[in-house]
Amino acid sequence: MVPPLVLAQPAQSTSARAPAAAPAAKAARSVLVMGDSLSAGYGLAAAQGWVALTAERVARSRPGWRVVNASVSGETTAGGASRIAGELQRNRPSVVVIELGANDGLRGLQLAQSRANLERMILAAKAAKAQVLLIGMRMPPNLGKEYTAGFERNYRELSRQHGTALLPFLLEPIALDRSAFQADNLHPIASAQPKLRDHVWSVLGPMLK
Repeated sequence: MVPPLVLAQPAQSTSARAPAAAPAAKAARSVLVMGDSLSAGYGLAAAQGWVALTAERVARSRPGWRVVNASVSGETTAGGASRIAGELQRNRPSVVVIELGANDGLRGLQLAQSRANLERMILAAKAAKAQVLLIGMRMPPNLGKEYTAGFERNYRELSRQHGTALLPFLLEPIALDRSAFQADNLHPIASAQPKLRDHVWSVLGPMLK
């Protein structure tokens, strides 16, 4: 989401047998997070967001893994779909976390287009041999029952159709606690981020094997 109103020795002679070379260090496998301001940590210090906290946990508990946060405040599914090829090529992730769609919903963009963009991202990630974790959101009821229901249904159906992992609602642990949000009532405060990390980890953790 966006701010209010819109949601990095020479070779030995053959007479002597050279010692076996030490095996090269195995490259770290990566988790690529592509999200909006909820994942970019809008309004927070760099180390406070749920993605940064997840990266700390990964460093401690999952040797050989790292987290790359390619989230952008204000990002839409169209933006994510246009960027994913480059991010996949640059980072070669083993897992791709897609947390997008909230800004589409807040702008009332067509559900079919949002779904197509998310599907494009999922297919690109799977073509790159990456596992996918799709993280959903919910829209405020003032957008209408049909729109809000269709918005949530997009995530469920895409996950089922393409066999991805699914976290239906990122903000579920804090959604009913208004004190967990910044003044804009959209972005969680720093003290709420560990709850989001733990919520995501319940699905992401088992994927990092």
